Amino acid sequence: MKQKIFAVCDLEETYAFQMAEYIIEKVPMPYTLHLFTKTEKLQIFIERNEIAVLLIGESAIRQLNTKPEIPNIFVLQESEQELEKEYQYINKFQSPAQVIKEMTEHIADWKDWSGEEKLQGIQSRIIGIYSPVRRCLQTSFALTMGQLLAREHKVLYLNFESYSGFDKMLQREFSADMLDVVYYFRCAREKLSLRLSSIVQTINGLDFIPPGQSNLDMQGISGENWLELLETIGKISEYEYLILDLTDSMNGLFELLSHCYKIYTITKDDGFAMAKMDQYEKILQLNELNHIAAKTVKCRFPFFEKLPADLNLMTHGELAGYVRTIIQEDLYEEQTR
Repeated sequence: MKQKIFAVCDLEETYAFQMAEYIIEKVPMPYTLHLFTKTEKLQIFIERNEIAVLLIGESAIRQLNTKPEIPNIFVLQESEQELEKEYQYINKFQSPAQVIKEMTEHIADWKDWSGEEKLQGIQSRIIGIYSPVRRCLQTSFALTMGQLLAREHKVLYLNFESYSGFDKMLQREFSADMLDVVYYFRCAREKLSLRLSSIVQTINGLDFIPPGQSNLDMQGISGENWLELLETIGKISEYEYLILDLTDSMNGLFELLSHCYKIYTITKDDGFAMAKMDQYEKILQLNELNHIAAKTVKCRFPFFEKLPADLNLMTHGELAGYVRTIIQEDLYEEQTR
């Protein structure tokens, strides 16, 4: 089957390359990407090839000799003037992520979109972070591990807390979150690949899906549903690691832990923490979940004098040094055995 063509053209080379780089890294589309910074070359290419999608700067499209015979044209608008009514206009002066987000709102509804053309993906390794002990730096540990791994791998972080506070901590407003991903997975699975790319956010190189804002809705998702969703994400993406920041307020905790490649559980030395860990381990034994215990690495942190206050800086400081050692001595070394 002949592959469809997605063309990007902008006269500003830096902008054009940044946009193309973002699309290649973040947007799993069933098209081959062609980049142009000169309209003369684009004009020749149009005459010789059939283009399905064209994302083009306003200045560039004004230089074309004839109106392109392309079914889907997105113009990066630089002024208030609209050239043709059938074009889709997107404000150029915003981040590549926002440009693609607006564009994919139209793409996901195209009739010729087929889930069969999506990327096959690679086998993602699922890392579970879970502890029955509260206020033990679990999320700090998970984010640090994710950001460090993301320096060399494609990593997706998922937070299952009822009240994560991510929007306030990152001072961002999320237009979509995990519940939207679940909706597309259940109701429009053929659109999930493209919608996922517009929902995923990034923090210091680490991709993450904003946690669901409704605790009740999150609790209504079964462990089986979560496993199916994770398997689908692995198939339609290129993530090498999925890091799950888990909590016992969710359904299917043990089902997810059972499917983890590695589990990290943070412990403390005080009486309450030790009692909680003892009860947790007894529950694993009573329910014949010894395979979870076998994959678990217990982490007992030393005293950290100072932790990063900014979630973008988790790769700095004492905790980062501790996590680097775990990654090198436990995660990487086991993979090479």
